[in-house]
Amino acid sequence: MAEVRILDIRDGEGFARIPPCADPGFDHRSCDYWEDADRGSKAARLSWWDPSAAPAPAPKPAAANPFAPAGGPAFNPFAKGSRGPSRNPFADDDSDAEVENPFAPHRDRGPVIGADQPRKLQLLGRGLAIFGTYAKVLEVDGRPAVYAQFGPLSAYPRAQRVRELYPRLPQTPLPAVITCIAATPEARGAGHARALVAAICEDLAGRGFAAVEAYPDPGAREDATSAATAAFWLACGFGAAIDDERYPVMRREL
Repeated sequence: MAEVRILDIRDGEGFARIPPCADPGFDHRSCDYWEDADRGSKAARLSWWDPSAAPAPAPKPAAANPFAPAGGPAFNPFAKGSRGPSRNPFADDDSDAEVENPFAPHRDRGPVIGADQPRKLQLLGRGLAIFGTYAKVLEVDGRPAVYAQFGPLSAYPRAQRVRELYPRLPQTPLPAVITCIAATPEARGAGHARALVAAICEDLAGRGFAAVEAYPDPGAREDATSAATAAFWLACGFGAAIDDERYPVMRREL
């Protein structure tokens, strides 16, 4: 019996488990189609997740300090009695670390994605500290088989634009959305995509959402879309909230 595991994408290790798209012209690892309603693309952009493929940026000239004496170190002319850098009274004398504000309320920081990580991983990690993960991968016998992207409606401007077409859709409470669900060719037909959708719906219900929506693209080829078909969402327990030939909306109450 096959071993099935579902993992959250919350770091570089998980990001590396995202399977490539069936059509090599597209790539989940560089897709910002849903995050950017105006210029977003599903195109495969190797430089987004493989730093070695990106051209080296041109070095930027250092900005001149108009207050710096010629041939000497820069200094702050507004610092009291200063002939050099001003001193932070809250910092240790021998410390260059970021100074903590002693008057600010203390909060436990959630996980964050570093600026040196792939651009798509940064997009998926925007809500980690508050919402949680925005993506999951289902693996079969250790091999990535299905990828899904989801999250609050506010994270996906293109989904918001689709909803704006239909004022009769419920506005409160706003739903979560599943923007992408895609199985590898080898994994299709075994029910793995439906299993991943079920796991996501259970997760979203646990996070307090009352409903989840999806926006299939009826006119796209199977490998050119990761939004699936209306028939797929019906099989996952969704109903047709908007039965439109071009921009349907599928919805499931949680």
